[in-house]
Amino acid sequence: MAKNLEISLLLDFYGDMLTEKQREVIEYYYNDDLSLSEIADNEGITRQGVRDSIKRAEFQLLDMEERLGLARRFREMRSGLEKISEAAAQIKDYNEHFIYSHELEDHTALILDIAQKLCE
Repeated sequence: MAKNLEISLLLDFYGDMLTEKQREVIEYYYNDDLSLSEIADNEGITRQGVRDSIKRAEFQLLDMEERLGLARRFREMRSGLEKISEAAAQIKDYNEHFIYSHELEDHTALILDIAQKLCE
């Protein structure tokens, strides 16, 4: 299952760099959950042809990620933004319960708003 999610994510980042046929076949397989036989019937090619196309596309997606690292960077940024949001929420909570500062309240609200917008 983890491989399916990884390939789907890579397809979002690098799918336009594949040939149209490779992109269609790999989307059918990973995103639409069609079997090799179903894809072969839809595309008018053999199951082996579908499998070969999927394997080539997987290799290309993984190679592009290894070289460019866009999906890895996206996950790192998302994780960092979640940690920033958690820290800002803790500061906001501490401010509300112990030392209330209107300025601190405004800054934490701004941080939380920006982090939320960047995660969308």
